[in-house]
Amino acid sequence: MTSRATDAPGPTLREARNAAVAALAGAGVPDPEVDADLLLGHVLGLSRGGVAARLVIGDTLTATDASTLDALVARRAAREPLQHLTGRAPFRALELAVGPGVFIPRPETEQVAQLAIDALRADADPSPIAVDLGTGSGAIAIALAIEVPHARVWAVERSPEAVPWARRNVEESGAGNLELVVGDLAEELRELDGRVAVVVSNPPYVPAAELPQDPEVHLHDPAVALYGGADGLDVVRVISLRALRLLRPGGVLVIEHFETQSAAVAELLADDGWRAIAHHRDLLGRDRATTALR
Repeated sequence: MTSRATDAPGPTLREARNAAVAALAGAGVPDPEVDADLLLGHVLGLSRGGVAARLVIGDTLTATDASTLDALVARRAAREPLQHLTGRAPFRALELAVGPGVFIPRPETEQVAQLAIDALRADADPSPIAVDLGTGSGAIAIALAIEVPHARVWAVERSPEAVPWARRNVEESGAGNLELVVGDLAEELRELDGRVAVVVSNPPYVPAAELPQDPEVHLHDPAVALYGGADGLDVVRVISLRALRLLRPGGVLVIEHFETQSAAVAELLADDGWRAIAHHRDLLGRDRATTALR
């Protein structure tokens, strides 16, 4: 095998980047320049800023790196998620391991995590308990554990495809105050009933008849993490009832949902006996989460 140091020269970095941008743009990939930079960075082991610096210098790719980049660009042009190609997904201050079988955390969920973090920090208990129901990659739970280090955090996930990703991310985080529990979110953690300060969840909430627009989502995100029954709220209903048992009086529920589901979520929470129900918008001004008090 030829080493990188002795590999034949390939195109300049700028030529390779321009070709990648053109291929991605032609395939309808959103933000083709960003993705081209991130794929280049992945191949070269550089940050996006490092790629920019190498572009200024006028570096040349090796033939091997150029071939690797071409293969990644072709897969991205076929709308395979960027995060599956790099194996990582940013979430707040975290870089999470992701891949097939686990839902890729979204930027809007960072704000949902912030609502839970704020509630946890405001709790008077010197060691408050938080539970993330349906943790997926572990994104929300890990953020809570790291950003509120005096808290104790439990994360529940039952998908056999998602659990290895969550376990890896929990281990990589080094958070000693976080425990991953494998099982049904409706049944686990009975020993915590009536003791929890914050329950948070980003459940599947896409109505069964709706197909997400982006191919990256409907072709690659696991269906179990997307679809929530006829109206999208089947799992939300389960979480509402489970959280009522987990939370102590005054405890906070934080739940993500689709932008058109606010009224329906508020109605089902009110019917279950929740109080102080409030909706919260994402950075684009869309209703994205609802909070309520036990």
